[in-house]
Amino acid sequence: MSDENDKKPENDPQLAGKIKGSARQIWLAGLGAYTKAEEDTGRFFDRLVQEGEQLENKTRGVVEKQIRSVEDRVEGVRDRATGTWDRLEHLFDERVSGALRRLGIYRQEDIAALEKRVAALEAELTAMRDGKGQDEEE
Repeated sequence: MSDENDKKPENDPQLAGKIKGSARQIWLAGLGAYTKAEEDTGRFFDRLVQEGEQLENKTRGVVEKQIRSVEDRVEGVRDRATGTWDRLEHLFDERVSGALRRLGIYRQEDIAALEKRVAALEAELTAMRDGKGQDEEE
């Protein structure tokens, strides 16, 4: 029976040593893989950060270009709207002035022009009177 016990694998010291050595190698391989993964993860993370920065720079340029384009279009619309409002205001002024003239109400500029004409006529009339009065005295 003793021969049978010696042939069993659990009693073989050489086999036990091989298993122990294999287990140690597996353990060391696991540690190596963990270390390698940790190193690769750091490099992978850095590469992702670089690619993110590149993408951000590209998209920032595109976004800024789009913003400038929109601002240019808004400026064009603003200019057209301002021109339209100016034309509407001018048209409104003309219509209101026309309606006031038809009602017999004149603008201040019209009244000022008439006052100047009346003053000029009065000056002429006075000059004519003074000239006629001098002729009679002589």
